[in-house]
Amino acid sequence: MSARTRDILIALALAGLLALVPLFIGTRYIITQMTLFFIWAMVVSQWNLVLGVAGIFSLAQMALFAVGAYATAMLGYYFGIPILLAMPVAGFVTVVVSALIGLACLRLRGPYVALLTLAIAQVIYLVVVNDTECFTNPPSGCMPLFGGVRGFSRFGDLGFRGLLGSKWYIGHYYVGLFLAVLAVVFSIAIIRGPLGLAFQALRDNPGYATSRGISRFKYQLWVFSLSAFFTGLAGAFYAAQFGVVGPIVFSIAMLLFLLSMIVVGGMGTVWGPLLGAAILMLADEGMREFGDWRDIGLGLILALFVILLPRGLMGLMTASHSGLNRQPPKASK
Repeated sequence: MSARTRDILIALALAGLLALVPLFIGTRYIITQMTLFFIWAMVVSQWNLVLGVAGIFSLAQMALFAVGAYATAMLGYYFGIPILLAMPVAGFVTVVVSALIGLACLRLRGPYVALLTLAIAQVIYLVVVNDTECFTNPPSGCMPLFGGVRGFSRFGDLGFRGLLGSKWYIGHYYVGLFLAVLAVVFSIAIIRGPLGLAFQALRDNPGYATSRGISRFKYQLWVFSLSAFFTGLAGAFYAAQFGVVGPIVFSIAMLLFLLSMIVVGGMGTVWGPLLGAAILMLADEGMREFGDWRDIGLGLILALFVILLPRGLMGLMTASHSGLNRQPPKASK
């Protein structure tokens, strides 16, 4: 059995187990937190393709996430498009925006890519929050084109409130699970396939990869753009889940939190970002009552992993497994 088939089967088995959770855990808070986990799992699995597999130091992920969220909200608010139709459209809009960012940034290397992608993300944020001119005049007052500082609300929902009543969040849970499985299977297909080998070659030895006919700019633009679809789709589902979209989706703190998930779990691995997302969400929840110490605690966790386990938990597990499987040398006679 190939590694790709094995990982896809594991993903489907985990999805089957997670599909049973609402049958045994009816607590709304737990279900909604797990739904949020599915959203972040989509983002980090795609960011891992860009950062960990292809070696592109992009910090534009939260901006792409925000593009998906805003596109969904604007399609619903201005045109009355149902959310289920607006979400995939928002994904494709995010791909177009990502390709434009990639065309501007990917001819650079290393920290210059990080700085330029972060600068572009901040420009998008400033355009949104400084948009104060009235585009429409609903009963609630002047509405800028991009919502300004107050953002969008009342742009529609997935329809589960009408179907399931007070249990609407269970419908959202299954939608989030389905989208997360699609994103993870896509990342597995990339990492374990020929494209993944090309991306890793460009990351580890760009000179050799280029000499073998692998175009750095073309392949990096491919992964940067394709991964943006699920990042935008995650933003779209975030908008549907919470029913409101505002400048908070550009949060630098959230960007660093998601980046920490990849570092803690293990960059460039299939399951590392998901494991990191689960651990950091549990740690964040456990420290919720400690106020400002919560951020300090999360910072200490990240610092310890960077210093002691730079390859993350998956790197530690892989090294431990290799050590157990290593046969001791035979004694000479």
